[in-house]
Amino acid sequence: MAQQDEANPPQEHRTTTTEQGRFCLARCTCGWRGPARRARSLARTDATTHTAGPFA
Repeated sequence: MAQQDEANPPQEHRTTTTEQGRFCLARCTCGWRGPARRARSLARTDATTHTAGPFA
């Protein structure tokens, strides 16, 4: 079992914000996607909240 854990280290969450038309949304390398926001600051807050969550 220990060998299997070494082969699959926990994935680091890396978030980015992406603009789609008038909206901005946060995305993560784990597949998570935040809601579309009109304010970039809210999309960044969504990303920060996701990476600070219990599963990060």
